[in-house]
Amino acid sequence: MMSEIFKTEIGVRFRDLDANGHVNHVVVFTYFEEGRKAFFFDPSVSAPFVFPFIMAHINCDYLKPIKLDAKLLLQMWVSNIGTKSFNLRYKLTELTDESIIYAKGESVQVCYDYVQDKSIKIPLEFKQTLDRYHVV
Repeated sequence: MMSEIFKTEIGVRFRDLDANGHVNHVVVFTYFEEGRKAFFFDPSVSAPFVFPFIMAHINCDYLKPIKLDAKLLLQMWVSNIGTKSFNLRYKLTELTDESIIYAKGESVQVCYDYVQDKSIKIPLEFKQTLDRYHVV
């Protein structure tokens, strides 16, 4: 089975800009967050979903300033699946020309039982969802 890359459009809001007229660096993490939300709530990805994980780490490489008129496409895939954690990779590009790359990032999520307040193994059904987007 061929792995998939999840894609979603991201809108740049005027409030995202800094004093230089570029999207502020911290806002890119919000774009990644919006991508995760779109991914885990997309009915073609999984059934109605509860987030059984917490964020353990996130990073970003800023490659090109994003301006207000940019039309953004966020591409996401799973780069690693462990026993309790999984990694997501992000590539933020121009919607009409994916060779224009604004930022790349990666995050590590740990599966978590909020009632017992502890990390848990990745549930099987959730792992199957992740496997579909696991790009090596």
